[in-house]
Amino acid sequence: MAEPTAPSVQPTLQMQWVSALSTQPSLEAAVQEVVARAQRLPAPDLAFVFISAAFASEYSRLLPLLQAALPLTALIGCSGGGVLGVTPDAQVQEVEGNAALSLTLAYLPQVNVQPFHLSAAALPDLDSPPDAWIDLIGVPPQDKPQFVLLASPLSAGVSELLQGLDFAYPGSVKVGGLASVNGGSSGLFCNRDYHLDGIVGVALSGNIVMDAIVAQGCRPIGAAYRVAAAERNILTQLEPVDAEATDSATGETPLAILQTLFQDLNDADRAMAQQSLFVGVAQSAFKQELEQGDFLIRNLLGVDPKSGAIAVGDRIRPGQRIQFHLRDAAASAEDLRMLLERYVQTQTDRPAPVGALMFACMGRGQGLYQQPNFDSMLFAEYLGLTPLSGFFCNGEIGPVGDSTFLHGYTSVFGICRPAR
Repeated sequence: MAEPTAPSVQPTLQMQWVSALSTQPSLEAAVQEVVARAQRLPAPDLAFVFISAAFASEYSRLLPLLQAALPLTALIGCSGGGVLGVTPDAQVQEVEGNAALSLTLAYLPQVNVQPFHLSAAALPDLDSPPDAWIDLIGVPPQDKPQFVLLASPLSAGVSELLQGLDFAYPGSVKVGGLASVNGGSSGLFCNRDYHLDGIVGVALSGNIVMDAIVAQGCRPIGAAYRVAAAERNILTQLEPVDAEATDSATGETPLAILQTLFQDLNDADRAMAQQSLFVGVAQSAFKQELEQGDFLIRNLLGVDPKSGAIAVGDRIRPGQRIQFHLRDAAASAEDLRMLLERYVQTQTDRPAPVGALMFACMGRGQGLYQQPNFDSMLFAEYLGLTPLSGFFCNGEIGPVGDSTFLHGYTSVFGICRPAR
């Protein structure tokens, strides 16, 4: 009688994601720890690695150590002013200013994984057709790829890349951040290669969706206004949004509006506005009722007392709607909480998230909130034990409306789940 044969082991088709953080001061020990905890995930299709600037002198040693311990076919990563990941007790920890290494492994069945490194010189100019960008990435737009992008802050072309990818891949989510700089250099990692500059990224297509949350850390004050007259980044006339559009500017100067607004603020907000006043630019020309999160937040660079004009840290066009905003720890917490609540409310009939990435400005974290792990703990409050990893950036990449922007003082989350 023949011996019964053992049933064959079929690979699971369930997407899996695991994150591990080490605070060992030795790079060898840190690599051993994260690999030992993360390699329980079989046959990973993609790895994300984030290394703190405390290891700056050892960036070139990271990939050989990782590949020796856990051979990987697709990997991207970078250096950060701080990093975050999951501790052995399943808590997310943000490590700022100290040695830390974060490794995330993802098993992504039915997903095409396309990592890439781009130099600024290789980017098409903005007058190029979409095919030039598609050839650069190597993924057709009908595949609806989702992008994670990590760039050196010293490399030119990041804003052009975002515009080009939006042009070639409309509707695709792009998230990421700018790596930290320590001693004049940053670390970028793609597969087996260590790069000093450029952009590394990964395009994910197939049975995957990446939802983006962009918490810019501001709350609106006063009413929204329509830009009646502007030249490049100088706003000279504003009018109420319900005013009838005319061919000539008939509104008030921004300074006059600000002076009236200041009178209506309470003492605490008036004091905050002296230091933390920003301009929010609405990103939808059609949405009637604007909400928190509908604005792209930009710096208010200066005021001309003589003309009443204000300068904003971006180009503004007549007809756009703007609203003044304040930023502080309370506003940042309120903004992120509101966006997480809104996100959870929309997920009731969708597959559950399996993992997420967080790209936070170095101006947030403990320096802003006066307590550690604030943004990541708030994320866990709404999304439970969803594995989270990431780093503290010199600039954050994420969408507002239908376009992707480079932000400051922002926390961007890329939340991954199966499409079906």
